[in-house]
Amino acid sequence: MSPLEVVAVLGAVALVVARWLPPAVRPRVALAAGAVLVVSVIALMVAVGIRWQLLPVLVGAALASPFALAPLLRRHRTGRPAWRARWWLALPGSVLCVGLIASGPVAAWAFPVPEFPEPSGRFAVGTRVVQWTDPGRAESFTADPDDRRTVVVQLWYPARQSPAGTGRAPYLGRTEQEARTVSDALAGGVGLPGFLVDGVTEARTHAVVDAPVAEGGGRFPVVLFSPGSNGVRTQNTAWAEELASHGYVVVALDHPYDSAAVVLADGRTIRARTTSSGSREKDAKLAVGWTAVRAADLRFVLTRLERPGRETTGPLTGRLDTGRVAVTGHSMGGAAALQAARQDRRFDAVIDLDGFPHGPASPSLHQPVLALTQALTPATDPQYPPRLTEALERSTAPSYRLTVPGAAHLTFMDGPLYLPPVPSIVGSVGRTESPRMVAATTLAFLDSTLRQKAGDLAGALSAHGDLTVHRPE
Repeated sequence: MSPLEVVAVLGAVALVVARWLPPAVRPRVALAAGAVLVVSVIALMVAVGIRWQLLPVLVGAALASPFALAPLLRRHRTGRPAWRARWWLALPGSVLCVGLIASGPVAAWAFPVPEFPEPSGRFAVGTRVVQWTDPGRAESFTADPDDRRTVVVQLWYPARQSPAGTGRAPYLGRTEQEARTVSDALAGGVGLPGFLVDGVTEARTHAVVDAPVAEGGGRFPVVLFSPGSNGVRTQNTAWAEELASHGYVVVALDHPYDSAAVVLADGRTIRARTTSSGSREKDAKLAVGWTAVRAADLRFVLTRLERPGRETTGPLTGRLDTGRVAVTGHSMGGAAALQAARQDRRFDAVIDLDGFPHGPASPSLHQPVLALTQALTPATDPQYPPRLTEALERSTAPSYRLTVPGAAHLTFMDGPLYLPPVPSIVGSVGRTESPRMVAATTLAFLDSTLRQKAGDLAGALSAHGDLTVHRPE
């Protein structure tokens, strides 16, 4: 909670507690608490507005106010002693009010404004958003034969240190309106009312929009990223910023008609159409097709990055090392990364963040692969472990599967930063520990495969979970 919200909560609690104080101090405490509450609420309304988490606090204070303040007014007007409710009536009322007030901080803790971990690398982080259209590929989600496939791409890159006070990039979009559109779409996709996660629209990241590129570091290796089904390009921002601070350029895609909401440059919003049919067999076939579209998007974006020119990469022109490229993804994005690597030898390494390998298992992968997975449970798709094992065992390069104890499917994205810390939802790794774990393991793998840094990769990975190494025969 913000300092003003904390002051409002304390004022509300003091208003309830005043009823139980000695008569000599009761009036002063009640009046001071009421004044603090009113002033803090007015300040919040003027500065940032009232968040929904504060509403039960205000209801609790409103219920307590007549019992705390009305007796004082009566004494002031009539001169008679203030009337007090019997203790056996006041006690349950006070408990109810305190319960309502306490639910506010609990709700703020469960659905906070996300605070992104400070990147640990030597570079500051810049970001920019571009939109590219593939003239050679029709949009398969529409019937218009002239509609070409368009993707929105966000880049995080090593940047120069910006002056103090420079504004930081918002989390879910280029503008507050775009962030709210995306936030509402993400919440709706999982059946939640949008107001529950409205804190994400207030979040600010560590990146600076269009910041000058870092002067040192030469050319930077490139890491492409595909989000999960109905996910969005920003869903792994904490991870992307950490990689960028260590000298990588992370390029994340929105996949129109698959991502929850994609806001195009002309203002149009494209909503997801990839919904479950309810049939496991039919959904598996649909997922193969959706994965193929995503893999084609990844290959197209890499082709655009290889083209020199400021209209393509802006300040990064001449600084991208497209000879050292990893393709990564979460959930269905991980499946797309595996397929893109099978089809395109330009990708030098693959990272699959808990993604079921949809699509054909051939040809064999020729790139090293890192697969991060949650621990298997009775709810795990029984086909997932053997399909993933098959993909890794058939690889002609060393591949690694790291099973992270306490992880859930959403552990591998930004969800732990702003969703309730319920193990079945975000795992039990921890709010800040989850993004740090994902970044540490993937950085170790990328440094080994793209930068050929010497070191014990297996040892670095096994520090975070149960490691299985698949080496080619």
